[in-house]
Amino acid sequence: MSVTYLDIFTKLHNYYGDQEWWPAETTLEMMVGAILVQNTAWTNVEKALKLLMPYLDAALLRNMPTEQLEQLIRPSGFFRLKTKRLQAFLEWYFTYNFDHKQLNQHGTATLREELLTIYGIGPETADSILLYACNRPVFVVDAYLRRLMTRIGFDLPSSYEAIRQQFEQVLPLDVQLFNEFHALIVTHAKTHCKKKPICEGCPLVDSCQRRFIKENNHYED
Repeated sequence: MSVTYLDIFTKLHNYYGDQEWWPAETTLEMMVGAILVQNTAWTNVEKALKLLMPYLDAALLRNMPTEQLEQLIRPSGFFRLKTKRLQAFLEWYFTYNFDHKQLNQHGTATLREELLTIYGIGPETADSILLYACNRPVFVVDAYLRRLMTRIGFDLPSSYEAIRQQFEQVLPLDVQLFNEFHALIVTHAKTHCKKKPICEGCPLVDSCQRRFIKENNHYED
């Protein structure tokens, strides 16, 4: 293809501007949000975070009774499962004394390997934490990216790791670029490149091959 990933970023950035992600006031709030957003809409996470806000201290959350934590994060869905995942994450964070400076003394590969051993933390969640909380140049791959890039006409690898590595190889290893690109993809997927796309007014319309299947007015990726 003549269009590149960087071309896509430039067009999206020119259209939407800076996204200023992640939507959180503290590093802990960001990391908790990355776990709660699994399999749910961000609006549900916001409801849970609002309930959590008075208790948003790592030590306090770690020592909180399970039943209380479950009720606080209930709006995020799958609240019992996410409570276990959040507790597992907090146990890992406790090994660093809840000190982000201690955590950041370790290399990206080491931190990623550790995060992926935590119950319920998969590649997307781990990479979100690394990028947005630890400021590491790790590209986050999600369903929005797969949908957008496939429709444009890119032949993406099948695995998460292969896609991540491909983006990291062709783009400058820059935290701010990765941050903005991921945020812009999410924004665009919610605005234009939906499951049923809104192509009119799309800033990528001239670059897009519209590679999707239309059957009975239903679009499938």
